[in-house]
Amino acid sequence: MLAVGWPGEPAVVLSAWRGGEWRTLATCGDLDDIRPWASVTKLVTGLCAAIDVEAGRATLDDPVGPAGSTLAHLLSHSSGLGFESADQTSAPGRKRVYSNYGVDLAAQYLAGGTDVATWLATRLAQPLELHSTRLVGRASEGLEGSTKDLATFARQWVTPSLIPVSRRDRTVQAFLPELSGVVPGWGRFNPCPWGLGPEVRGEKSHWMGEWPPSSFGHFGRSGAMVLINADEGLVLVATSTVEFGAWANEFWPAWTTRVRQWATTS
Repeated sequence: MLAVGWPGEPAVVLSAWRGGEWRTLATCGDLDDIRPWASVTKLVTGLCAAIDVEAGRATLDDPVGPAGSTLAHLLSHSSGLGFESADQTSAPGRKRVYSNYGVDLAAQYLAGGTDVATWLATRLAQPLELHSTRLVGRASEGLEGSTKDLATFARQWVTPSLIPVSRRDRTVQAFLPELSGVVPGWGRFNPCPWGLGPEVRGEKSHWMGEWPPSSFGHFGRSGAMVLINADEGLVLVATSTVEFGAWANEFWPAWTTRVRQWATTS
């Protein structure tokens, strides 16, 4: 019943941090099937960046990308870079321009001379024992793995073991919160808050439904999604056999709202 109305064969995990332990409230689908996470990969890159910044291997103010841009600008889609390397650019800090290219540059910078896949694995997949997860493409959209692994990763944003809570809080805080911008597939929002990897709901009316403004996460073209509210200890993850499309625009807002309502009263 968890994903009734979702086309194809979704896999879903709904988790809650209750009484000092994780409870799996509901699941559906094949949680071991290896599926593309698409742009949900940006959440992983964001957490790996937070690990490096916390360890002192980089700072958010490091100049990376076009003149005037920093690592923080790249991670929050405010560097002025376009969606891809050849797309139109603007000055850093002017507006929220969703950029795969910018996230790729951030990962390459943090990886140094190391292969980005190795960097991601060393920082996150290995410590969390995400045995099915691997990067098969870009750091902005190339991870694939099981829904079980995705749930394990997503719980890190509520009960982090690789960074302190203070670093988590900085990472999910909107960077340049006044900027307007476009959430791909959902339209323009003013403002369009974004953290250093995670999208922050704020007052947007879109895929996060009626989750609180402090909620954050990401979705991908593959139909995968992660939606988190750290204050409530709620984590909702899903993967899909049907790519994002009009069905998601119609289904996700009401569905995420309904799932949270059920979780907070169960």
